Amino acid sequence: MKLQKGDAIGVFSPSVPITVFCPKRTQRAKEFLNSKGYQVIEGSMFGKSDVYRSGSIKERSDEINQLIHNDHVKCMMSAIGGMNSNSLLPYIDYEAFKKNPKFVCGYSDVSAILLGIYAKTGITMLYGPALVASFGEFPPYVDETYDFFECIVNGSLELPYEIPHPKYWTDEFIDWESQVGPKERREVKLVTLSKGRATGRLIGGNLNTMSGIFGTEYMPEIKEGDILLIEDSLIDIATVERSFAHLKILGIFDKVGGIILGKHELFDDKGTNREHYDVLMEVIGETSIPILAEYNCSHVHPMITLPIGGTVTLDADKQTVTIESLGKLK
Repeated sequence: MKLQKGDAIGVFSPSVPITVFCPKRTQRAKEFLNSKGYQVIEGSMFGKSDVYRSGSIKERSDEINQLIHNDHVKCMMSAIGGMNSNSLLPYIDYEAFKKNPKFVCGYSDVSAILLGIYAKTGITMLYGPALVASFGEFPPYVDETYDFFECIVNGSLELPYEIPHPKYWTDEFIDWESQVGPKERREVKLVTLSKGRATGRLIGGNLNTMSGIFGTEYMPEIKEGDILLIEDSLIDIATVERSFAHLKILGIFDKVGGIILGKHELFDDKGTNREHYDVLMEVIGETSIPILAEYNCSHVHPMITLPIGGTVTLDADKQTVTIESLGKLK
């Protein structure tokens, strides 16, 4: 499975009706992907709004199933995340997806859909850009995000592939509809929390979202040796501690072979001067597994695309992530 120039990318809106809220950024994102040679197909909820969501549960799940059944669509990309993607999980046509697999890409709340489809089909999902949130950004970040995405989907990746890490990043808040240029630039500083090297299946996503599917058939079982990807956005330190503690009491930290912790967009430390990764290490306690923090796989620009279900090597000493296998793509 690969995405070629001229192929169609179908956009679905599983939560927030961002295509209505931010029309300028939406148009800029469409024009960007069109300029790269792809055809952007608008899902049935594109431009629709039901206040906090794009439409009813049935309307949103119908949109996803229509894109699954559309043979012209080779990649399904979320418009953005939100809060309610998990509502759609009982209604997705997983059997049709098995027969007609395609790339599915998104992040944040869309973690529920990525993990649900992966749990039901075993087909690799892409934790990566969303149309409006990612490709509506200005250069240079939008170009870097695209490069990370394109190298995964174009079928030319030579494995093993050590993912290059960007030199600069941002989580600066600017109103999307009034933004007219690039955001601030900050130097990337990865943080090794626990040294070591491990190879395993990559599993995980947005931690706040995963709490809404743990213990269900739509959350893949986290197995011994897995490399756990976790990230969050706009969360305060008390809530972060609760989320990390949830993983602790589930026994997940005792199973995994390593942890990749994404940057936390606009983290609220409540005046403690502690980082989200400080809380993680307090919760985990003593450990021998490699843990790398501040990775650009989260709600920041640029965003690295990672294969959920693929095999990666995490080297916390060298602060690198290497893709060994993209997993099952068809």
